[in-house]
Amino acid sequence: MTAPLTPRDNQPPEEPHTPPTASGAGSSAEPPSHPPTGNDAPVDPPLGQELREAALTVLVLALVGALLGLLWLWLAPRIPLVADTHNVYLKDTEGEEAIGADGVFLLIAAGFGIVSAAVLFRLRRRGGVPLVIALAVGGLLGSVLGWQLGMVLGPTDDLAAHAAQVGPGVVFDGPLRLQAMGVLLAWPIAAMVTHLALTGLFGPRDEEPPLPGTPVPGAPDLTKDDPAA
Repeated sequence: MTAPLTPRDNQPPEEPHTPPTASGAGSSAEPPSHPPTGNDAPVDPPLGQELREAALTVLVLALVGALLGLLWLWLAPRIPLVADTHNVYLKDTEGEEAIGADGVFLLIAAGFGIVSAAVLFRLRRRGGVPLVIALAVGGLLGSVLGWQLGMVLGPTDDLAAHAAQVGPGVVFDGPLRLQAMGVLLAWPIAAMVTHLALTGLFGPRDEEPPLPGTPVPGAPDLTKDDPAA
């Protein structure tokens, strides 16, 4: 005997079968990670490029020192001297022209340091150790070049020959000199302080890590699938 067949009209309906979608599978999986590219994270320049830029910075600042020497020669007060038939004397024994020459050099060099640091920061905001060192070395070389150029272009330091040329009792200008050699550091010190201040105020900031519980941009929102949320 055979079992009675169930009529086709009385069979239970089949349950609908829904294929898994990509969105459902992706809701529980983490998004694929990819290494940061040049558009995602800043890329530091290679060391060779930084060294070339540092060498160029030293050369430019050293050449700008010639302008420092010309300004010092133009703005520094002159030291009046007078001679008799045997010796050379200061015309004004209580004059402060020698100290004034040091002060003028100090102010001009400090101004050059501020301007050079601002220009370098404007061109290379990210900075770098080689460029900062080049800023200090170039400023020192520029100060030395300006000092030497001012003395060469200024009145001669051969007082005897100069006095014999102008004659006894005639006032003439003494040589342009620096009494305090420490003023040569005005340019590099002013440049370093200015660059440090600009970097602290307007330099690039490192991203701070997110606090616990802070949603990360681009991460899936798991609270939608959590029935307890």
